[in-house]
Amino acid sequence: MSDAEVARRALRCLDLTELSDTCSDQAVDALCAKALGPHGPVAAVCVWPQYVARARDALKGSGVRIATVVNFPAGGEDVERVVEDTEEALGDGAEEIDCVLPYRALLRGEADIAGEMVTALRDVVDGGRTLKVILETGALPDESTIAAASRLAIEAGADFLKTSTGKWPVSATAQAAQVMLNVIHAAGRPVGFKPSGGIRTLTDAKTYLDLADRIMGPAWVTPGTFRIGASSLYEALVAAIEADRTPAAGD
Repeated sequence: MSDAEVARRALRCLDLTELSDTCSDQAVDALCAKALGPHGPVAAVCVWPQYVARARDALKGSGVRIATVVNFPAGGEDVERVVEDTEEALGDGAEEIDCVLPYRALLRGEADIAGEMVTALRDVVDGGRTLKVILETGALPDESTIAAASRLAIEAGADFLKTSTGKWPVSATAQAAQVMLNVIHAAGRPVGFKPSGGIRTLTDAKTYLDLADRIMGPAWVTPGTFRIGASSLYEALVAAIEADRTPAAGD
């Protein structure tokens, strides 16, 4: 597969993200314009909850889904608060909720707290809307803990497993992705996968596409089951696509 083909494949599965501390109305408008760029729409935009309605209006009728984050990035343990935040975001038009698992509770041996949050959100993220659970794999000490967190999230009702917030010193890694995809493969029901954080180059994107192809099969990667969460990958993908359309020197 050529670089341009890999880039087109990744672009279709991109969650184009603006979760910076300096996010503004103008930044969200620019993000939504990118989402509808000439090389085809991305899968979703992911913005802070206060910008959901703006993104919804900008992308109405486009097919690009509106995602937002809750319990982000700290992964707290106040289930009632997170449910309230989620209900508000859904009311504003969010179609996908990316929630940070209370991973510190899991590390303390209190997995029931983490499971309770995912279960509570499963009850409100319904009607064709998507619940992605962020494990913050960089904060988990080893592969067995990543696998345990993955199983917990799936058993509690997650539609997707997501690696990272992008706010922790260690974000997505191929090692964590492999563990999560193996758990998804064994899950017995459809669950998607989203690597996120630190994915900036075509090579980075290809790493995760290749892993998914190897573990889940080459037909599995679609926007319904695979996303890449990134704020800076878009330009690299567009560059690869446009390079393929540029005549070689001397033509």
